[in-house]
Amino acid sequence: MRQKLSEKRIYSSQRAGPTQSAAGRQPTTMNAKIVILLGLVAMAAADSDEFRGYRAPRASSEESYESSEAKYNFQWAVDHDPSSNEFGHQEARDGDNTQGSYYVQLPDGRLQQVTYYVDGDSGYIADVKYTGSASYESDESNESFRYYGSNESK
Repeated sequence: MRQKLSEKRIYSSQRAGPTQSAAGRQPTTMNAKIVILLGLVAMAAADSDEFRGYRAPRASSEESYESSEAKYNFQWAVDHDPSSNEFGHQEARDGDNTQGSYYVQLPDGRLQQVTYYVDGDSGYIADVKYTGSASYESDESNESFRYYGSNESK
């Protein structure tokens, strides 16, 4: 009987191959199944819409702000005597039609006024005007303007 057991062992080891035993084959097959299963799960997760970065917006019951026509009107102005800064802006829009103007006191003493309008796809149409004459004073007379509000000392 001992002889039959040893023959059986030899037979089992010959069947598994010279470098593997019959018991060594089973974990390799199990590992391959696990790798295949994990690969299928990864492919399914990658194909899911939930993980995609870019997608069409979801339907919403809320009203879209883009569907309404733009309509606004504003105006503001600054007149700062110590620095001689004078500028402002006014604009009104109703749908695709926009019109407005802005002005600024230039360092050379002139007032620049820009009046503009936009009508649908016509683009930005501007009319630029200058009021006054340019005067370039010496550096000493502009010294107070140059250092106003800065951290530098005279």
